[in-house]
This record gives sequence, C-alpha cells and structure tokens, in this order.
Amino acid sequence: MPATLVIRSSAIHAAGCYTTTPIRKGARIVEYDGPRITKDVADERYADRFVTYLFGVGDRNTVIDGFGAAMFINHSCNPNCETQEIDERVFVVAIRNIAPGEELTYEYNLYDSDEEDQPCYCGANVCRGTMFSEEEIRRRKRIAARTAKAGRA
Repeated sequence: MPATLVIRSSAIHAAGCYTTTPIRKGARIVEYDGPRITKDVADERYADRFVTYLFGVGDRNTVIDGFGAAMFINHSCNPNCETQEIDERVFVVAIRNIAPGEELTYEYNLYDSDEEDQPCYCGANVCRGTMFSEEEIRRRKRIAARTAKAGRA
C-alpha cells in the first residue's frame, strides 16, 4: 500500500511532508520530481531567491527543479529517510519504520552553495548545525585555512 502524504506546518521549517499511514523500512515513498535544468540555468533563475527546491542529480551539473510532495521533505541530522538515485531519478526511501503522523526527513547534504552558511533547525540531539554535507564542510574548512594562511603571508 503506498504511503498517504500530507503537507502541513512543520517545527523544522515552514511546511513539511507527513505520512498518515505507516511506512516500512526500505519502502520507496515518493519520487523527487520536476523539470531537469542545468546548474547554470538554476543559478540564473534563482539568483535573487532565498528558497529553492533544487536537487542535484547525475553528474551534479543537472538539477531537478522540485515539484510535488517530495519538495516539502525537510532536512534533519537524524532523518527517517534517505534519497536514492536510480537512472537519474531520485527516490525518498524509509531508513526505518515510520509511524503515521511523523514528518518525513532526510539529510540534504548540500554542496556547492554560494551561501556562506546553511543553518539547520532540525532540533535533533545530534544536530550538526548545518545542512551542508560533511564533504562540503571539510572543503570549506580547507578554503578558509588557505585564505587565512595567504592573509598572514
């Protein structure tokens, strides 16, 4: 039986996606769908917007311009879902059993952002304080260290 999803107010961020039916671990819940556009087009289209629903896919030069329930799934550092890419399609999959009424979440693992910070408001006990991926955090630390070193030279 497919999950029944609703969009409603979220304590994490504005609106969130919730299930009204139980979801079993491993179940494919919803596809993150929408038009595919290049990263350059997305950068131009959303240059002056604070909120976007973009999802990198494939070689990361292509993004999905989110449309549908999946775009309302919020980030959490302690998620109940993850994303899986299969043939350049992105699916949200349960990583544990999810009870009716629970908000669906996954780690955004943001990368390559022009923003200086991407704060996290998930409220999890293990919250990292950012929606950036661990790899992006390390990359930014390396850049900051090089910049600081060049400033001292």
